[in-house]
Amino acid sequence: MASLQVSRLVLSSSSCMRPKAAVSIPKLPKFNVSVPKIPTKKQTLSVKEPSFELNGFKESLPLSLKQRRDSDSIQRARLNAVLEAVMDRIEMHKNIGDQRNNWNSLLLNSVNMITLTAALMAGLASVNGHGGDSVTAVKIASTVLLTSATSIGALMSKIQPSQLAEEQRNATRLFKKLRTELEMFLRENEAIYEEDVKEAIQRVLALDKAYPLPLIGTMLEKFPEEFKPATWWPENKQRNPKTGLANGWSQELEMEMREVAHVVKTRDAEEYDKLGNVALKLNRFLAISGPVLTGISAVSSVFIGQDSGLAGVVAITCASLAAVVNTLEHGGQVGMVFEMYRNSAGFFSLLEETLNSTEKREHGQVFETKVALKLGRSLSELRDLAKKSKICQVKANEFASKLF
Repeated sequence: MASLQVSRLVLSSSSCMRPKAAVSIPKLPKFNVSVPKIPTKKQTLSVKEPSFELNGFKESLPLSLKQRRDSDSIQRARLNAVLEAVMDRIEMHKNIGDQRNNWNSLLLNSVNMITLTAALMAGLASVNGHGGDSVTAVKIASTVLLTSATSIGALMSKIQPSQLAEEQRNATRLFKKLRTELEMFLRENEAIYEEDVKEAIQRVLALDKAYPLPLIGTMLEKFPEEFKPATWWPENKQRNPKTGLANGWSQELEMEMREVAHVVKTRDAEEYDKLGNVALKLNRFLAISGPVLTGISAVSSVFIGQDSGLAGVVAITCASLAAVVNTLEHGGQVGMVFEMYRNSAGFFSLLEETLNSTEKREHGQVFETKVALKLGRSLSELRDLAKKSKICQVKANEFASKLF
């Protein structure tokens, strides 16, 4: 064992003493190569709206789709605000119309009761002309009642409650029509422009001016110097006029509408002008007669109890006639009849203006149907009316040429 361990140590030491071969590799020199950096700039992409340049003039294309949608939503909101205002005015005019209709009936009944009661008291005082203090009290009461009836009758003749009620009824009807048109326009059109909103506002303001709500300051003149048709539409500012055969219009339809406009102007409009003047004169006569008669009766009642019984006769007669006149004027609603003729004449004026307009925004056949219904005729009757009018004009021209 000891010999083996000695031999291993000898072998290991011999192996450690063996020479080693060494190879030296020279180190390569370091080269610093500098690569120049390419300058880079941060660039932002910007999309510009395309534009056209022609002869030095630059014209940009319309707004982007998002801006267009925002503009449409704003204009739609504005038109909805106009629609809300129209609905509010419908309710106001309806309530005011009912109130003024009640004024007419209540004031008429009150004035007639006061007048007839005063006439009865004047008659009793004239029968017992020498009754002392009791007759004097009855006479004074009769005078006071007749004076009150004169004041109330003059106020009614000034404001014409029946005409006021008719004005509010017409305003309610026209505002309802405008509301229907605005609702249809909002449903049928996706793109709403500022011109549409301005047109709707102008129509609302024109109706406000034609049929005012307040009595003081803005009340319509009830007894004008001459009869004038009502005007509840704004001035017709023609935009985008279309001529020719576009939008369902033809040369024959153009001629037909011109003939219908001529007939409306020469026959229907003139007839309503005459009737309106008659109603105006009758209403003015009755409005003056009622307060004058009650005033004469009030003055005559002061002299009841004198030697002559004429004062009592005059007081009773005039008071009775005043009650009759008030009943004819306010019970018969002559002011309402005058306003009805004024509104009808305004309708024919608007129809004539529409027929003579060169702006054709509505389809021709639809427009023809509306005109026929407004005049209370069928399409065939409307066309026959236009043909007859044309024939009459031709014959009149031939007759005039023969004379001259």
